[in-house]
Amino acid sequence: MFDNETYFDKMQPVSAAEALPGREEKMPVINRHYVNDRPIAPPFLEHLQQAVFGLGCFWGAERLFWQMPGVYSTAVGYAGGLTPNPNYREVCSGQTGHAEVVLVVFDPDEVSYQQLLQRFWEAHDPTQGMRQGNDRGTQYRSVIFTDGEQQYQAAIASRNAYQLLLEEQGLESITTAIKAAPEFYYAEQDHQQYLAKNPSGYCGLAGTGVSCPL
Repeated sequence: MFDNETYFDKMQPVSAAEALPGREEKMPVINRHYVNDRPIAPPFLEHLQQAVFGLGCFWGAERLFWQMPGVYSTAVGYAGGLTPNPNYREVCSGQTGHAEVVLVVFDPDEVSYQQLLQRFWEAHDPTQGMRQGNDRGTQYRSVIFTDGEQQYQAAIASRNAYQLLLEEQGLESITTAIKAAPEFYYAEQDHQQYLAKNPSGYCGLAGTGVSCPL
């Protein structure tokens, strides 16, 4: 399955011809959040909303959001690629096209989507293309997958506003992709709430130091 793993360019988007075939079976996960004991898979309570963000390695990114007041639940997974129901090793090969992402389920009466966007922009460097710090590869790219037109417009507006602030500090252009949410594939159970299970585990999140306005 990984015969060309040694020479495949993980910094370039994969083509349909190069993408791994994946599988029909969904990844089995325990439908309980390790930290707050709430469901991590739908159906969710009707008043809750969902957002999906990719900002590098999903271990630290998930913790970033589950710690926010108003966030009901979180889960890590893969999205934006070509391979159905991939596993971690396949995503790390660069041959699925997926990014490591976090599903954020939130109560809009307690935390706004704009506040989630603010946390997203400030927590990582959105100018780095197909990497985040020392994590290199298409799976570490910065992405926002939006649920509906309202989220899409809010994400675009926040990107444009943050770009101006980055330019004032002499930083590069934002490379974050903003697209309608594709299918979210759950990552393996071991990766769910990883840093709660492994408090000394790796977290490579590092922002630019530039504050993002709401």
